[in-house]
Amino acid sequence: METIQTHIKGLFIIQPKVFEDDRGYFYEPYNKKVLADMGILDDFQQDNQSMSQKGVLRGLHFQNPPFAQSKMVRVIQGAVWDVAVDIRKGSPTYGQYYGLELSEKNKTILYIPEGFAHGFKTLEDKTVFLYKCSRLYNKASEDSIRWNDPDINIPWNITDPVLSEKDKSAPLFKDFKSQF
Repeated sequence: METIQTHIKGLFIIQPKVFEDDRGYFYEPYNKKVLADMGILDDFQQDNQSMSQKGVLRGLHFQNPPFAQSKMVRVIQGAVWDVAVDIRKGSPTYGQYYGLELSEKNKTILYIPEGFAHGFKTLEDKTVFLYKCSRLYNKASEDSIRWNDPDINIPWNITDPVLSEKDKSAPLFKDFKSQF
């Protein structure tokens, strides 16, 4: 397993060692000791899984303290354009995003620490997405930022995504008051 630090402190790309042969493949997407040796010490509490059709956009979501979550996200089937936005006030990269493609083919994992909003756009039908979360879901602490916020300016490359009502009405970044 290799960990690559992105330009945003604490946000890591994890590339597992994949063993492939004519039978298929094998890899460890999660190994607590290996991650601890890399400095990722979260005690993951909950897994969430979603399935989405092509053109669905979910996000930008997060939970506020004291229920904030670190996440390890990956795609089991299909592909997404995955994005994390730094919402840690005082961070030199506050309001900046990092995006990359996660797919069943590249088997890449993104580690997102507390203090980030997260979202993704599906690139293929029947995309299955897995979230490993460090805290249990708490509805009262959930929050979001508008997916197409002009100040963050994420290049989603989609004009009319399929959105939830919550995501359609999420606040703009300029109106957002970070609790991180």
